Amino acid sequence: MTGSSALIGMKEITKVYQMGETSLPALDGVSLSIDEGEYVAIVGTSGSGKSTLMNIIGLLDRPTDGVYQIRGQRADDLTGRQLAELRNREIGFVFQQFNLLARASAWRQVELPLFYAGVARSASRQRALEALAQVGLADRADHKPEELSGGQQQRVAIARALVNRPSLLLADEPTGALDTRTGEEVMALFENLHEEGLTLVIITHDQEVADRARRVITMRDGAIISDSRGGSNGLREPALAPLPRPAAIEQIEEKVYEAG
Repeated sequence: MTGSSALIGMKEITKVYQMGETSLPALDGVSLSIDEGEYVAIVGTSGSGKSTLMNIIGLLDRPTDGVYQIRGQRADDLTGRQLAELRNREIGFVFQQFNLLARASAWRQVELPLFYAGVARSASRQRALEALAQVGLADRADHKPEELSGGQQQRVAIARALVNRPSLLLADEPTGALDTRTGEEVMALFENLHEEGLTLVIITHDQEVADRARRVITMRDGAIISDSRGGSNGLREPALAPLPRPAAIEQIEEKVYEAG
């Protein structure tokens, strides 16, 4: 169903939410593939289906119908536990709100996914410090969120997303809570990570943010209406048609750190 380099494959994905007796369609037959090492922006207005698509790509929700694969593995029949393990191993998340624990230091925040992955404490601290260094915060490892700027907090969130060395970094409106200059710094960091080979998908309503990606997918009314590739100068070539080819993150308990 996917090419050898395809990381994500989706074929005829639909999603319908049931509100009592009312059916609310959110995705309408979306087929999409994302290759290893791509830098993709998914853009659309509120209600376009981009957030639903993100939830399915990120294994935070299941499609109503259609086929979803990650690294060639179908997610249809996986249990909730299996999905959580796959998600923790393959996907890092960055959100508009930083979702940091108020009383935990930066390195403790970054260590959290390793705790869920069962990594030994002796190794997890070092990996957390390495991830903070990767985003330019080696000197802020012991700082709590109240001691960090908004941009630094987002960098901590990015380090947390990277610490498990995921195949895909999935960012939902990552500059939405930042001022223009800080947002520019965060986008530059994403571009550096992409240059290092990370597969990056950004969900945004901001066309300027989208235009920095190498591929822009535009959604409307639950469907992909355009898919274009190009540089970051806004001049794009139409992409090839997508190959034919799933809720919320578990709540984080602060007592994990209180016990540590």
